[in-house]
Amino acid sequence: MKPQLWYGSTVLYLLAAIIPCSLEAVEIDCSELRMGQYLCPDPSVRHIDPKTQQLRGCTKENKARVWCLAVEGINCSETKNSSFTREMPCKWTNGYHFDTSLLLSVFLGMFGADRFYLGYPAIGLLKFCTLGFMFLGQLVDVILIATQVVGPADGSAYVIPYYGPGITVVRSDNWTYRLPQDNW
Repeated sequence: MKPQLWYGSTVLYLLAAIIPCSLEAVEIDCSELRMGQYLCPDPSVRHIDPKTQQLRGCTKENKARVWCLAVEGINCSETKNSSFTREMPCKWTNGYHFDTSLLLSVFLGMFGADRFYLGYPAIGLLKFCTLGFMFLGQLVDVILIATQVVGPADGSAYVIPYYGPGITVVRSDNWTYRLPQDNW
């Protein structure tokens, strides 16, 4: 046996003896898990409410508690198993449907029906009296509702299918860093 091979195999045996190989699950606080150590929400639980098309239990603060699943080998100290709850972002809805408001805006926008539906009675009455601001206000409202700039007056989000045409606005401020592109 060559001396280099004997030395290498001895080091491997020593490392195998020193490093403990345990198949037991480790119990930790699951609120401190990092990305990749858990799956959230747990795919075996139905989290989407069919009525609102958002996570079940979504609050006005746009947060919902969902069940998550830690990776194999991690048990949570809260539940003594691999499942735990965590807050996730959602869009709080109050029953105003996007397709209804868009159809009202297209077909009855000159009478202000879209604004009455969304909870803006003053603007709806003004549109009704002026025939949708001579149809120019109707066109503007169709664009504003289609791009989801105008939403329900109570601050809730539209009821839109979960994989539907929902828009998430990404805003930037003085602390936003934009990565320079090659073609700039």
